Amino acid sequence: MGIDPGTSIMGYAVIMIKGKNISVMQYGVIHLKKYASHELKLKKIFDRVLSLIEEYLPDEMALEAPFFGKNVQSMLKLGRAQGIAMAAALSREIPITEYAPRKIKKAITGNGAASKEQIARSLQQQLGLNDIPEHLDATDALGVALCHHYNSGVLPSITTSSKKSSKPTNSKTSKSNSWDDFIQSNPNRIKK
Repeated sequence: MGIDPGTSIMGYAVIMIKGKNISVMQYGVIHLKKYASHELKLKKIFDRVLSLIEEYLPDEMALEAPFFGKNVQSMLKLGRAQGIAMAAALSREIPITEYAPRKIKKAITGNGAASKEQIARSLQQQLGLNDIPEHLDATDALGVALCHHYNSGVLPSITTSSKKSSKPTNSKTSKSNSWDDFIQSNPNRIKK
């Protein structure tokens, strides 16, 4: 399960991995603007994430780590939203991994500075999505889930064989050459 934390709109995605095949089970957004207080938004995040967990029973959750901005209040609210999503997962003993935004963008597009639109188009191509959703927070969450899968060492069906470990790695401890390994193992995924 992938989560793109937000206080106005939160993206979520659930993918299923069977062998080397990737299936998109569900992705979308949780609309939070309509709730008057930050507390109500947090309750909605917890309830909705927990309902997704109970419906799809994910083995793991990956979240995009908040990036540092100039507005401290926005950062605090975003951190709370992320923490509530984590709490929902932890309440069901689901392991959590965080990924920096640049790492997610690089895993999906090959460019750590990619735009939301570039991520959405890349995911559309990689996963055979029919349409790009109106709210790109949904595809951002899908990118988080797919980034986590790529970092697990299990390659998708569109690649050649690999002898990588299937044990997930935490983004904080992953090797700096993992992207180079991925490129070498997946020459057909490189856009020229």
